[in-house]
Amino acid sequence: MHRIGSDVNPSVLGLTRQHADIKFDAHKTGHGLPCPYSGPITGEVFEMMKLGCMSLSYKDRFAAGKMDLVRFIDRACELRLDGIDIHTRAFASTDAVYLQDIRMRCLKRGLAISYIGVSNNFGRPEPELKEAVDEVKQWVDVAAFMGVPLVRIFAAWIPEGEPEEAVWARMMPCMHKVATYGEKKGVVLGLHNHNHGCVTRTGKEVRRIIEEVNNPYFSHILDTGQYVGSPGASGADGKEDPALNFYGSIEETAPLAVHVRAKIYRIQTGEEAWLDYPRIFEILKKVNYNGWVSVVYEGQQAEAEETAVPKAVHYLRRFVPGK
Repeated sequence: MHRIGSDVNPSVLGLTRQHADIKFDAHKTGHGLPCPYSGPITGEVFEMMKLGCMSLSYKDRFAAGKMDLVRFIDRACELRLDGIDIHTRAFASTDAVYLQDIRMRCLKRGLAISYIGVSNNFGRPEPELKEAVDEVKQWVDVAAFMGVPLVRIFAAWIPEGEPEEAVWARMMPCMHKVATYGEKKGVVLGLHNHNHGCVTRTGKEVRRIIEEVNNPYFSHILDTGQYVGSPGASGADGKEDPALNFYGSIEETAPLAVHVRAKIYRIQTGEEAWLDYPRIFEILKKVNYNGWVSVVYEGQQAEAEETAVPKAVHYLRRFVPGK
């Protein structure tokens, strides 16, 4: 069996060398990437957003053996989605034949694979960081082989009792390494904001990392429920902390985002109860966001995935109507 490795010669998907040579400025480029078109962006662009679903939205069914990646692809087609995001845990193999089969199944159903999600931690002890970087590189190789333009990464979790700046000091070289590798392979790394002890708990930290890396192949995946202060934050139990202004963090990093993870926590009524999506989509509209929006369901304790995910898709179609 042939596994995908660094010897694979991938195509550069949507990002030419001309784009890569443009000096990156997170404040000016919009969505974290340079845009060669400098003309006006109209409201019609906003209507071009596409709706997808993250495989972890069915994490309980995957864990119970009632769903695998093949069945998830079929389910996404049944829901008339535009594409899917795949967490690494959903892959049964990284064998080339299996990966080709997954890609072909998506192609024949008209589904794009918008990103592959890696759950790395660059806050691990120094001796373990090479392993963490190599894992990200492995999935960049897989993405390049499959024609997937984006790989999601995390930043670093802060070990208890350790100064945060010490974590930053060993995290940032890892960020530079994976960004450089992504550029070589033609795959963008998308930094995912996350709280629960992660350094990317507010927009300020996300922006700091992206600006310090300063590479067009290092961008941002915006999670609507994972900034500190969110009703979905650890221990919040559906209660927003206005003092922490998590909507302000969304506003701060929306201009950098190339993908939006739309968290759904409580959808029993057919509308998301914990997050204000009319407000969130107004934020996205103001920055002319024109990327993917993916359902990420995390309300399993309130409603089973089988009924909740279709409700979430139907709800978000109000904002991402498709064509």
